[in-house]
Amino acid sequence: MQTIGCKKDTEVRRLGRFVAAADSASMTMEARDELRKRILDSVGVAIGALDGDPIRRVRDQLDDFGGRPIATLIGGGKTAPDRAAFYNGALVRYLDFMDSYLAKGETCHPSDNLGAVLAAAEYADQDGRTFLAAMAVAYQVQCRLCDVAPVRAKGFDHTVQGAYAVASGVARALGLDAEKTANAIAISGTCNNALRVTRTGALSQWKGLAYPNTAFVGTHASFLALRGITGPEEVFEGNKGFKEAIAGPFEIEWGEENLEAVNNTILKKYDAEIHSQSSIEGTLELRSRYGFRVPDIATVEIEIFDVAYHIIGGGEEGDKTVIRTKEEADHSLQYMVAAALLDGNVLPAQYRPERLTGVDIQGLLRRIVVKPKEEYTARFPAEMCTTVTVTLNDGSRYRIDKSDYEGFVTRPMGWESVIAKFNDVAAAFTSERARARIIDAVQNIEKMRIRDFTAILADLTQ
Repeated sequence: MQTIGCKKDTEVRRLGRFVAAADSASMTMEARDELRKRILDSVGVAIGALDGDPIRRVRDQLDDFGGRPIATLIGGGKTAPDRAAFYNGALVRYLDFMDSYLAKGETCHPSDNLGAVLAAAEYADQDGRTFLAAMAVAYQVQCRLCDVAPVRAKGFDHTVQGAYAVASGVARALGLDAEKTANAIAISGTCNNALRVTRTGALSQWKGLAYPNTAFVGTHASFLALRGITGPEEVFEGNKGFKEAIAGPFEIEWGEENLEAVNNTILKKYDAEIHSQSSIEGTLELRSRYGFRVPDIATVEIEIFDVAYHIIGGGEEGDKTVIRTKEEADHSLQYMVAAALLDGNVLPAQYRPERLTGVDIQGLLRRIVVKPKEEYTARFPAEMCTTVTVTLNDGSRYRIDKSDYEGFVTRPMGWESVIAKFNDVAAAFTSERARARIIDAVQNIEKMRIRDFTAILADLTQ
């Protein structure tokens, strides 16, 4: 191993140098454009979550505990940066309507980093170019770790890789040097190793708060590093480090990485778990094309890749036909397809308590069967294949095969679709003028100071 002075050139130090040097000017025009789309998408779903029950409870805690008012909360108010990271991160996450990244053995949501990076950039009075660089580096670190160091099969949550990503993004937004950045990442990575039980069995509200908590701790760790606190320098390769204890061996040459991973992330068209998107789009196309009546449906069979089967179809992560809460519903392919058939869409309205308990949807979801298909598994994650077959009581059968959906890497959303989604999901909490100001700000973020951007996000009815 190389040494720098009297110190080993550890993996986290190499990562620290990559993060500290990240510059949005090195990104392609495509990557910068895609990142701006994801920022607008994330802000929209955050605004749409303002009345969520766990969001209100988190806000109550912030109000009770206080915090120096230096970082803006979306929708109004200020608090300490680590608490703003938690609250704004919870807003982005609650509806489960944010972007995703698909690796063979792991799925993550890089937009989970927005709340933390935004708080740090506002604290440091950064400009939009630095904010974009910090977001891009968080995307890069999280996606690349998901590529080579998946942890889901070993019983750990995808927030584990996020611990390294969020500290990277926050450190870059704070303008930390390479050494302090390495310490921030080391502290956050060492103390943030969450269990996958978060997303198995009977799902709780913690499902939507697990990454915001990682963002809270990662932001806190980065501020400690700013003040000179050090972390385990061999967090990756050391004795009982990340590789030995959790991930197994892997290599990333951080000095050769770029900031283009955002191009391989995908946006959600429907308010539903990411692996369901092509099945929902296919179901809606069948419904529109053939016009069959839902009471006439005998069965619905869905063939899908194994990751979707295990996470949302009733495989190793538990039965998906017992639906009592939003958290269970948006991770049940049976529920989401039933909602699509009955209501003609899957949006936040489909998760209201009175909809969850509806006799029609509870009855239909139990007539939906999900099966893994080896061929589709082999084609994932390059494709998101599914076959949906609807059989009616009279024996008629209607079938559709899908390999992607609007929002996937092979069929990305354009600005028109992203803006339409933003307007739809944010409309209940914003004025038309405020939405126009937010759209303009995001599209021109590199020309702004982040304190001016957060001021717009604080007053949504102006």
